[in-house]
Amino acid sequence: MQKILLLLFLFLLTGCALNHPFSAGEIDKVYVVKYDSYVKHHRAYFTRTNLMPMQNGGKYLYLYHAKKKDLAILLHRKNQFQLYSLTYPDKKEIIFKTRHKTKDRTVLKNLRRKGYRPISPNTVGYTSRVSMQRYKGVKTLLVEVEDYSRLQNMYKKAIGTYNAKEIEDIKTKLPKEFISSYYEYYHKRAKTQKQLEQLQIIAKKLQLNSTVAVAQATKNDSEQILEEEKVQEEKIKEEKVAKEVKVVKVIKKPKKATKPYSYYLGRASYNELNTYLSKSESREDLTYNQYNTLKEKLKEEKLLVDGSLEEVIAAYKKNKDPRYKTRSLELMKDVQEESK
Repeated sequence: MQKILLLLFLFLLTGCALNHPFSAGEIDKVYVVKYDSYVKHHRAYFTRTNLMPMQNGGKYLYLYHAKKKDLAILLHRKNQFQLYSLTYPDKKEIIFKTRHKTKDRTVLKNLRRKGYRPISPNTVGYTSRVSMQRYKGVKTLLVEVEDYSRLQNMYKKAIGTYNAKEIEDIKTKLPKEFISSYYEYYHKRAKTQKQLEQLQIIAKKLQLNSTVAVAQATKNDSEQILEEEKVQEEKIKEEKVAKEVKVVKVIKKPKKATKPYSYYLGRASYNELNTYLSKSESREDLTYNQYNTLKEKLKEEKLLVDGSLEEVIAAYKKNKDPRYKTRSLELMKDVQEESK
């Protein structure tokens, strides 16, 4: 009898160890992986067995507080919404207790009053990775973010002032998608040889493709510089097309086709268009006019998503787009509900 009781006791202990293999506080908590002067890398494991889909179709949503510079992630569980700060790991999560009929829009409206708005992380200098992982036997949603915003601002200052002095000793690499379009903007507006030389130093550190073009640009006339760049870009595109044609002959399986310009112009959602334009490859695939057209469309879509009632009404008066009329009616309804 004593042996049987001993065996049962050992079995219970083993069962507890299997069911709770992780230490308290490891799950549903953001913690620091790397923290230095230029990059902050944070990670979190969130239990996903009780996560519920939200209106965007996914099980999470990124939000950003511009004044506090706080990137956060919103999760929906059975009877509550939880907002975790990914920028400040020690910050306590914000919890919204909900009923069965509570909609995501109601929670997002409350968070908007607190300063949080939906966003794509790369628009504010963050890279993000989300995957499903088993962490010590528990099904989790692994979320990792790296904050390059300080490094991005340092490079923007150096480019905008045509002064490479402050970034010459920096060894940390900045992802190209965070700075390439900003660099191209100021490169096209450079007027002196000294400015071009400073941009050459910056481009070399960033490993941008246009470093050679900057080194070869020796004339002060900005129109001549722009013309030379245009010729160079056309040449690169022609070489790229010729190379791709040769490669097709030996590839057994065709590459997956990317979505055409017409798709992003007519049917792409705001988040999809924003992600597409943030990639450096998009700048190479599009002409100058196509890129600017999509940029304008992104501004229109952003206005439909985040614009105030006054901004949406003003835009509708100009373009007579029925989407703006529909959006303004929705915002009027929200204002009426808040005033009740």
